[in-house]
Amino acid sequence: MAITAAMVKELREMTGAGMMDCKKALNEVDGDMDKAVEFLREKGLAAAAKKASRIAAEGIVATLVSDDKKSAAIVEVNAETDFVAKNEVFQSYVARVAAQVLASNNTTMEAFMAEPWIDDASFTVEQELSQMVAKIGEKLSIRRFEKVTNENGVIASYIHAGGKIGVLVNMDTTASAETVEECGKNVCMQVAALKPQFTNRNEVSAEHIAHEKEILLAQIMNDPKESQKPAKVIDGIVTGRINKELKEICLLDQVYVKAEDGKQSVGKYVESVAKEVGAPIAVKSFVRFETGEGMEKREDDFAAEVAKQAGM
Repeated sequence: MAITAAMVKELREMTGAGMMDCKKALNEVDGDMDKAVEFLREKGLAAAAKKASRIAAEGIVATLVSDDKKSAAIVEVNAETDFVAKNEVFQSYVARVAAQVLASNNTTMEAFMAEPWIDDASFTVEQELSQMVAKIGEKLSIRRFEKVTNENGVIASYIHAGGKIGVLVNMDTTASAETVEECGKNVCMQVAALKPQFTNRNEVSAEHIAHEKEILLAQIMNDPKESQKPAKVIDGIVTGRINKELKEICLLDQVYVKAEDGKQSVGKYVESVAKEVGAPIAVKSFVRFETGEGMEKREDDFAAEVAKQAGM
């Protein structure tokens, strides 16, 4: 497979490795991007395993929580341009889509789109979307949605940067919603800022741990100094690095962004609030949507577009 400059550039942005190292990695795995990332990690050349999110579509994320805080909705609706995303008509429409999700019991996009529209039952959700496309003049799409319910606790929400990121945090507690409101918002902000992959370590699969251990061991074996260490020492190094990674990807293990000592974990912060309000609080789950996350960004050639319109 021919390795293009664009592929090398993408891999470099994903890993932080050098251009020549990225080119070599792609050649070694015949252009497979995922395998190239692992190749670089095994050689100790990649900064991280995470892929950079390729933000493509514009739009916003909206959340809506019921009055009793027992249910909540989150939705991402995309538009072609940031100009439309900031438009009040578009934003009002997205808010109504969130209301539709909150009132709905459907979990698939197909069933959701076939529902009667919340403000006019003579239209379906899909037909209302088509009406908005005609009204706004851009392609719009309801990309994803989720509804969260909890009869044994409360749900908190947070919107960052005018809808670029939306978060719901589901908490089991016997305390009133007002009592734990600040705690819920703080945990939501943590999720928005540090993008955890799991709520706690129990959610991390044994397969994920085993795979990470393989990568870390390969890194050590490719290091002239570390590879000479005794097996017991190497095993300790791998375990230590796994624990460090878990503290980064598991919400409750992460260092709380507002920690005064710079050490307190999110889990310990929640425990401190529970003690203060005199009722147990357990973070059960979270949902995080980021606008355009994982979608290919359209790169327009502005000069070419101007030339085309000018008939050049």
